[in-house]
Amino acid sequence: MAATIGYADVEVGTELPARSFPVDRAALVRYAGASGDFNPIHWNERFAREVGLPDVIAHGMFTMASAVQVVTDWAGDPGAVVEYGVRFTKPVVVPDDDKGAVIEVTAKVAAKLDDNQVRVDLVAMSAGQKVLGMSRAVVRLG
Repeated sequence: MAATIGYADVEVGTELPARSFPVDRAALVRYAGASGDFNPIHWNERFAREVGLPDVIAHGMFTMASAVQVVTDWAGDPGAVVEYGVRFTKPVVVPDDDKGAVIEVTAKVAAKLDDNQVRVDLVAMSAGQKVLGMSRAVVRLG
């Protein structure tokens, strides 16, 4: 596959379509099984509270992967992402209720680089708090 967005078709400031990602406890259990990360802070409320967390929290890599979906969906090819990094600033708290949590992600082209690449800056929020800082992806466009 190749990116379906052309380098010539984007400008600095181009906004990518925003997305919301619901997260419930079942999603965390599925992610734990797929990733092998069974740390009890991601599924055991009692343990999470004992170590000072407000409740069970989503895996950092789950949050990171959710956010970059905005970029891969926009580019049309996950392989177009050549670099991606974040800083974890706040946890995504996932209560045991019918709602769970929501990760809301916005992104925009922050710079046009050489070799048909762009830097995309992302903002990931949950419960009104920024959960990822310095979230940036470098994407090779068509």
